[in-house]
Amino acid sequence: MEISNGGIDNTGSIITIKGMLSLLMQSVDDEKNEKKVISLAIGDPTVHSCFHTTHVATEAVAEALLSEKFNGYAPTAGLPLTRRAIAEYLSRDLPYKLTPDDVFVTSGCTQAIDVAMALLSRPGANILLPRPGFPIYELSAAFRHIEVRHFDLLPDKGWEVDLDTIESLADQNTVALVIINPGNPCGIVYSYQHLQKIAETANKLKTLVIADEVYGHLAFGDKPFVPMGVFGSTVPILTLGSLSKRWIVPGWRLGWFVTTDPCGMFRKPKVVERMKKYFDILGGPATFIQAAVPSILQQPDEVFFKRTLNLLKQSVDICYNKIKEIPCISCPHKPEGSMAVMLKLNLSLLDDISDDIDFCFKLAKEESVIILPGTAVGLKNWLRVTFAVDPYSLEECLDRIKSFYQRHAKQLQRY
Repeated sequence: MEISNGGIDNTGSIITIKGMLSLLMQSVDDEKNEKKVISLAIGDPTVHSCFHTTHVATEAVAEALLSEKFNGYAPTAGLPLTRRAIAEYLSRDLPYKLTPDDVFVTSGCTQAIDVAMALLSRPGANILLPRPGFPIYELSAAFRHIEVRHFDLLPDKGWEVDLDTIESLADQNTVALVIINPGNPCGIVYSYQHLQKIAETANKLKTLVIADEVYGHLAFGDKPFVPMGVFGSTVPILTLGSLSKRWIVPGWRLGWFVTTDPCGMFRKPKVVERMKKYFDILGGPATFIQAAVPSILQQPDEVFFKRTLNLLKQSVDICYNKIKEIPCISCPHKPEGSMAVMLKLNLSLLDDISDDIDFCFKLAKEESVIILPGTAVGLKNWLRVTFAVDPYSLEECLDRIKSFYQRHAKQLQRY
């Protein structure tokens, strides 16, 4: 279909996670199946009572709201006190200090993604996205008429970035390279050394890095979380993040778009003016939520953070061990962070399943279990599972998947 500026609208062909989830929920057979629907398909742990935010966060929001000082409009880039608090929070892990001018407050990390695409778009532009990845990037790029080029994450190397492929994909029209760390949907936490290689590669290719760190600090394996901004002196970095995951408040829609760029590429007057003007047309988070941010970020609840990581690690252990009881799926790399894992589907062991989408729709209909087909995140015949659920529901889900396998296993596999 032709659109107003002469481009081609290919947004209709892109699968979104929410769109896929809606279709899967419609396929649940409520009349024949009395089992409770359990979803391992979306990264919103708030639906499970064991995951809840810290009292520091709720009290900060209540105080801001009851003060009646924050019922009006906020500046389009965000409240100054909010921008300052985010700059100070992120600077704790960097070898340089950010300023409030480096920070723009967004309505969740999703809006930060769309801001990045809008600001980088130009005729002929292309962007390098990870596969598997987060489909909002592809959809946003399509709306901005930015060509998407995918580089692979390598499961046999712990989902590391295929740097050789990146070099072969990039050209003079490449506007950015996207890195999601901790990784959604793979559960990877990249090492300092690997991130350094990514930064050096981007510098060599003369392209900036978009660092999606919405799962920042949700690392529970052997490797600590290292922000990409550490390498801001090597290559310009746009850091995207939010309160959503670490503080378990996705519905608060408090995110940030930050220029972690000590060399100053993003401080050029024309660049700054373009960013400011674009934010003038956006609506940010509620003003009272923004006003709560300084108290939330300046009073880290270490007991709460530790409890969250322990819950996620416990869930990962359950998931990783019970998957071994289901022959048709395998986990090439045990998650070390975030809230999701990619599982390989072995169709040769199944009698009447054509692909990952067929698997997920039949699973939803027969077992009332919702998981996401890998096709939705760019990897056909894989499955994406979210493990940020309560342990009982997780075990119940995996037991149902095992029963599903046993019914659909090829005859020789049943005995």
